[in-house]
Amino acid sequence: MSEPISVVYAGNEGIFDGILISLSSLVEHTPHPIHAYVLTMDLSEQNERFTPVTEHQRAFLEEVVQEKHGESRVTLLDVGSLYRKTLYHSPNAKSAYTPYAMLRLLLDRLPVPNKLLYLDADTLVTADVTPLWEEDVTAYEFAAVLDYYGKIFMGYHYINTGVMLLNLDNIRKTNLFARCIDRLCRRRIFLPDQTALNRLVKRKKLLPVCYNEQKHDRDGTVIRHFSKTIIWHPFFPFFYTKNIKPWQTERVRTELTDRYNDTLDRYLRLKERIEKEISV
Repeated sequence: MSEPISVVYAGNEGIFDGILISLSSLVEHTPHPIHAYVLTMDLSEQNERFTPVTEHQRAFLEEVVQEKHGESRVTLLDVGSLYRKTLYHSPNAKSAYTPYAMLRLLLDRLPVPNKLLYLDADTLVTADVTPLWEEDVTAYEFAAVLDYYGKIFMGYHYINTGVMLLNLDNIRKTNLFARCIDRLCRRRIFLPDQTALNRLVKRKKLLPVCYNEQKHDRDGTVIRHFSKTIIWHPFFPFFYTKNIKPWQTERVRTELTDRYNDTLDRYLRLKERIEKEISV
C-alpha cells in the first residue's frame, strides 16, 4: 500500500481531546502513514465555545502522527466561509448537536482525496484499520455500519454515520451532500445530517459491526464508537441514557471496561505534554 490512509475529523477547539485520543489510537494500531484532515471554523458569535481548532493543536497532532511515520501529515481546513454560504441559516444549525457535525457535508467541495475515512471524535481505534481502508467502495457513495438503535427505531437499514468510508467522486455524481444540505436548509430533522444521509443515499455498502461498535466492548472490534446508549430500567419501559466519551478516562475505566487502558494512558501522557507546552 503506497498511499497514506486519509482520515477526516470535524470539530471546534473544545473537541480537541476527542480528536487527539482518536487519532493517536489510529496511529497506535495502524502500520501505514496517516494523512489527517480536521474541518473547523469560528462560530464564536453564536456560542463562545465555538472557537476553531488552533494551529498549535494541529502542529501537536502532526507531531503525534509523525512519531510513527515521518511522512504522516495533519491538515487544518477552515470551512467557516463555506458553512456560512450553505448551512449557517439552516433550521438544523441549532439542535442537540453542534453545527460542526454537519461540516462533513462540505467535503465534496474541499481539496481532499477522493477516498476518505470519516471518524467522529468519540471513536477509539482498537485494531488495524487497513482492512477497512481497503474495502472496495468504487460502486458506492460510502460504506458504513448499521446504527445499533436506529435499525430498531428508524428502520432496519438505518446506518450510523460516525464511521464512514467515503467515495467523493460518486458523492459528487449523485449530489448526495448537496441534496442533504438542501434538505437540512428546508426543514428540521431528527438527528439532522445522519438522517438526511440515510434518506438520500442511493448506493451504500453495509460494513460489519466491528468497524463501528456502538454498544459492546468485545474482542474483534476495530473501531469502538462511544455513542449515547440506552439503559433499560428493570421496570420496562422506563430507561435512562449513558453518554461516556473516551477522554473521560476514569469513567471509561470504572463504568465501562479496562480493556483500553494502554490507549487511555497514552492519551493522558499526550494531554499532559500539550498542556505543558501551552503553559510555557
